[in-house]
Amino acid sequence: MKGLFAKASWLVVICMIPAGSRAQEPLRLRQAIQIALRQNPDIDEAKAGVDEAKANASLARTQLLPQLSFIEDMSRGNDPVYAFGTKLRQQRFTMADFDLNTLNRPGPIGNFATRFSGSWIAFDSFRTQKMIHSADLMHSSAASSARAVEQRTVFSVVQAYQGVLFAERQVAVARHELETAQALLSSVEDRVRAGLAVESDRMSAQVNEAATRQSSIAAQGDLDLAWAQLRVAVGAPDLAQSKLQPIEPKDFPSNSLDQELQTAAKTRPDLAALGQAQSAQEMAVSAAKWSYGPHVSAYGNWEDDRPSWGSSGGNSWLAGVQIGIDILPLGKRAQLARETAAKARVDAQVSSYQQRVRLQVTQAHIQSQTAEQSLNTARAAIDQSTESLRILKNRYDAGLATITDLLHAEDAERQAQANYWHAVYGNALAYAELLFTTGTLTPDAAEELQ
Repeated sequence: MKGLFAKASWLVVICMIPAGSRAQEPLRLRQAIQIALRQNPDIDEAKAGVDEAKANASLARTQLLPQLSFIEDMSRGNDPVYAFGTKLRQQRFTMADFDLNTLNRPGPIGNFATRFSGSWIAFDSFRTQKMIHSADLMHSSAASSARAVEQRTVFSVVQAYQGVLFAERQVAVARHELETAQALLSSVEDRVRAGLAVESDRMSAQVNEAATRQSSIAAQGDLDLAWAQLRVAVGAPDLAQSKLQPIEPKDFPSNSLDQELQTAAKTRPDLAALGQAQSAQEMAVSAAKWSYGPHVSAYGNWEDDRPSWGSSGGNSWLAGVQIGIDILPLGKRAQLARETAAKARVDAQVSSYQQRVRLQVTQAHIQSQTAEQSLNTARAAIDQSTESLRILKNRYDAGLATITDLLHAEDAERQAQANYWHAVYGNALAYAELLFTTGTLTPDAAEELQ
């Protein structure tokens, strides 16, 4: 009891923590992906497609089951044939009913009939079995398509998440540059007042400060837009701006292009979905061919007829077996032509998509290698620009360099910062795209990016 009380006490304490305090935890990429997999409407649409395909597969199986119906019929009339047959079914026919006047002009008669009817297609040249197999393949295709939508959603979240991170870095760099430009302007104004610099230096510093302020405003706008894109990607319009877990510079593993192409051929869910749809269409063509064959069906009927609801009457039954074959199958020929054309279309789609996937993997492989090289170059450039700016600041303070030289160094350092963080996120995004094009971008794999 003490342990239970202690756990309950901790739960109360946790619940009493203000929501704002708990929201200070950085939002990780894996958490954003989990939110998207729960809330993104594209995921819901894909799941609905799987449920629809499953229902179609179940519907196809019902063709193998017997059909049974119940009918309660109430009728009244004086049609001679109806009156004659009704009395027979009610087992109330007498010798007086053979009177010609009664046969030709019977009086109105009512009938309450309770009827059970059943039918069963016992054999249709295996057409139904092939349609069931086709429906099962389409169910598998829908499930593979749903996995492809999940991977596309994960990739969209990765793109949007890194877009926010890059925008945050740009804001931080812009703010730092604005602070530096303001400090430089203050320093130049002091030098102008001391007679160590001319008025044009002050004007150049003012222009630089205005430009960096403008960059800071633009960077903040880009950050707001990046957050809007992240909200759409995760399917959470009310997602509040918060701190994100940064993605640090990494060196990701790499494989040869042939290995990546082989992986994509085996694991791409969209390729699997197309292959399964292709097999399903092959089954549909086969079913259309087998529909030319004979079919065997059984039927049965039991009926109870009585003159009023609660009275007694007569009952009868009928059962039989039918064997048939279509000797003028014009509709079946048109059906076969349609299914054959659909198969040719699916075959072309599969061939085209395979080439497209090959190009996507090749592009992603090249971009990943290029991004890694760009990151290495950006690392060296940022060190060089920082050192160059430090030297020029010292030279300017000593009167050995102009304000123009210093501003050029400021611009170079700012550009190097932007290029570096662009390379950092570009490298991670290129690797994520490579995983996506090879069909291996799962939530667990995305965890490696952070």
